[in-house]
Amino acid sequence: MAPKTTTESSSIPFYRDERVLQVLGQVVVIGLVIGLGYFLIRNLIDGLSTQGIRLGFDFMRITAGFDIGESLIEYSRSSNVAQALFVGLLNTLLVSILGIIFSTILGIIIGVARLSNNWLVSRLASIFIEFMRNIPLLVLLFFLATAVFFNLPSTTAPVQLFDLFFFTNRGVFIPWVTPTASFAQYLVVVLIALALAILVGYLLYRRGKQTGRMPLYWLWATLAFLVVLAIGWFFFDPQPLTPTRPVLQGRNYVGGQAFTPEFMALLLGLVIYTAAFIAEIVRAGIQSVGKGQREAATALGLGGFQTLRLVIFPQAMRVIVPPLTSQYLNLTKNSSLAVAVGYPDLFAVGRTVINQSGRAVEVTAITMVIYLSFSLITAAFMNWYNKRIQLVER
Repeated sequence: MAPKTTTESSSIPFYRDERVLQVLGQVVVIGLVIGLGYFLIRNLIDGLSTQGIRLGFDFMRITAGFDIGESLIEYSRSSNVAQALFVGLLNTLLVSILGIIFSTILGIIIGVARLSNNWLVSRLASIFIEFMRNIPLLVLLFFLATAVFFNLPSTTAPVQLFDLFFFTNRGVFIPWVTPTASFAQYLVVVLIALALAILVGYLLYRRGKQTGRMPLYWLWATLAFLVVLAIGWFFFDPQPLTPTRPVLQGRNYVGGQAFTPEFMALLLGLVIYTAAFIAEIVRAGIQSVGKGQREAATALGLGGFQTLRLVIFPQAMRVIVPPLTSQYLNLTKNSSLAVAVGYPDLFAVGRTVINQSGRAVEVTAITMVIYLSFSLITAAFMNWYNKRIQLVER
């Protein structure tokens, strides 16, 4: 008799099924985290209750009662706590955004300079990098504040540059522009110019992808933006912006734009400190590109700058961007050291609010959430950009 063929299917017990065990493991971990968080929060609330303290954010509406040395918006000691914290938030945003921009530019320059064939340029870049990377940022900020900006000459005998820039112990004064009555209408022209620049850049970038010869789309987009701004400028009377320069009146300067010593010390410290790390990231990214790529670019007749812009940097960016994201996050969080030089950032204003209101838990929670939001937004943008520049393998 022929043997009877049957398909035997035996089910795996759930306690041996890897899929079930993975789900159960995740559930257990989430449960433990939630339980630990509940225990800590419950313990915090009970501890505050025994001291007669109730958690809440109603204190945000009370009068702040203190002055803030620097503010991008209108503020006085009669403003409420929420407005005071908003002033600190704007100050943190200002120094962080400017720090990211300037440290990136300086870091790229120094990173490329370290790979220069010129011995002197390469050595100077190496000395800068090694020096900045091996001193604490707090020490650097103290040095810049106390030994440089606080020790500049008085306003009556400033350090001048072209009779336009004045460096004093009260701050740095530079020429600036003042909005006029037509500035609000001119903003419409700015939006039109921005839309046109984006369109020009996109069309040129798309054409470069199709033809394989990428033009300077960012340069043409910038030129389109500036041309529209220049054309629109002459249709307004009075002109949207009036240039002003600092002029000494009494013992201080009026006109132009003033930057306090605290702001300059913090910004300069963050820029040169972070630029040293960015320079090493740029150097590593450039050296990650194979030598054959440079030889191929040379064989095609590309110059040194063209090779760097069209061949080296596009391939190096996939190595540069991930660690560069960490440096941007570090710069934003390092801005909280502003309290050491007296700059009223979010953390410094938060400390003053705690001293005034006694709401340490709430203010600390707000500060943590804001810094976390900065980090998540920056990381999300950099991750999006990183995906855009990744090499597509076929």
